[in-house]
Amino acid sequence: MVKSVIHFNLSTFSISTRRTKWKSVIGLEVHAQLNTKSKLFSGARATFGAAPNSCVALFDASIPGTLPVLNKNAVELGVRTALALGCSVSAVSMFDRKHYFYADLPNGYQITQQRAPLARGGALSFPVFVPGVTKTPYYKTARLHQLQLEQDSGKSLHDPVERKSLVDLNRAGIPLMELVFEPDLETGEEAAALVKELMLILTRLQSCTCRMEDGALRVDANISVHKENTPLGTRTEVKNIGSVRAVAQAVDYEIQRQIAMLDNGGKIHNETRAWDAAAKATVAMRDKEVVQDYRFMPEPNLPPLHLRLHEADGAQMEADVIDVPKLGQTLPELPEQTRQRIIEMHQLSSTIAITLVNDITLYEHFRAITEQSSGRSAKLVANFLINELLAILNRNKLDTADCRVTSTQLGTIVDMLQENQLNAQYARRVLQELLASEDERLLQLCPREIVTTNRWFLITDEAHIRQQCEDVINRHPKLVDKYRKGKEKMLYALADLYIYIIATEPPI
Repeated sequence: MVKSVIHFNLSTFSISTRRTKWKSVIGLEVHAQLNTKSKLFSGARATFGAAPNSCVALFDASIPGTLPVLNKNAVELGVRTALALGCSVSAVSMFDRKHYFYADLPNGYQITQQRAPLARGGALSFPVFVPGVTKTPYYKTARLHQLQLEQDSGKSLHDPVERKSLVDLNRAGIPLMELVFEPDLETGEEAAALVKELMLILTRLQSCTCRMEDGALRVDANISVHKENTPLGTRTEVKNIGSVRAVAQAVDYEIQRQIAMLDNGGKIHNETRAWDAAAKATVAMRDKEVVQDYRFMPEPNLPPLHLRLHEADGAQMEADVIDVPKLGQTLPELPEQTRQRIIEMHQLSSTIAITLVNDITLYEHFRAITEQSSGRSAKLVANFLINELLAILNRNKLDTADCRVTSTQLGTIVDMLQENQLNAQYARRVLQELLASEDERLLQLCPREIVTTNRWFLITDEAHIRQQCEDVINRHPKLVDKYRKGKEKMLYALADLYIYIIATEPPI
């Protein structure tokens, strides 16, 4: 009976019906590849998609006699991230060896920061809002336990046909930043919202590309359920979740799986699981009941990492020591600061501000369109981008980054809407014309030309409209007579004739 409830349809299982009995606890660990030109401890290029084993230094391949040299830029990016998240940066941090044996880890250990990480503490406050799911946005805060630097492993490639496993060491030694969050989350949507906010922050800091499809950012979720006022349950870990949407799906599925298991008398095992995107289910990888001994030990080939935390430390530090206060002065405007600024500046609702800022391309369009002309209504621009552009892109299963319509073209459409030259229906048709076209020449057209060619301009001259209506009535007395005798459908015939006149007469 217990096994039979493990495989269920995620879309038909309602977790809300069980929340009166069960509480879920979720903590995330995020691994972000730092956006550096070279690796963490060697001078090899950190290039995604290069030919296999073409970006490998002697140290990355664990050739005897080679020593690690710390990448200063990686440390600076880690410090900037820590400051943006409100962490306490360590004046002295240290590196450790974490021993385990995989084919793609030639050293037999990973260099990480277990005992004395780069930073501790801090928190991330983020909005949780999913149109159609969350009625109104709310804010959640997840505390950050620590932020540490470590090296990535290589990549094993399995060929089932040749029955061989090959190793690509291009990724070995890529600088990673691991962010360990406290278990402060309760739902999959909260977990996804945290990851989304973190990606926005890292992108603005230029710490990480955040391209999850390339493995630049990977998420592990620790999940458990327990009844209210009882100790925490046994947790499972879902490893290497590969997209923001998959984070929500994987976490919610695992919560539901554990609840179903416990409700049917089963037991949750401390295990590592993976998210199967095709099956939309978590699958067991390995048992964690036996605690693995990683034999952590200090890295003897790397000295302690000293940072300058205060200006007063300047006289005591060497010139090449990283200056934390100076890095703090270079932080850009963060996503939440942007939301609050545009809410105050343009009187936008929090829902609109969240939707705009959560999509990098959409916000860039908003910023560019409002800055191009001070007379444009920011509310109209925001509503047009969200209700028209975003809706059309979603229907066509396109991402905003794939939209080839420029901010200038979008601004022209907004101008025509604001000047009452165009209505929303025809604004959508202009967008559809631009998005559907494969003709590069059409993509360069001004939207006004498209509207003029198709006679989509609104006619607002009441005297002209009245004259056109009178012309239709005078030219078709039989239809008018039938309408007056009670045949109301004749009114639609007269309206069609009026529309024909509009479509065929020269533009005024």
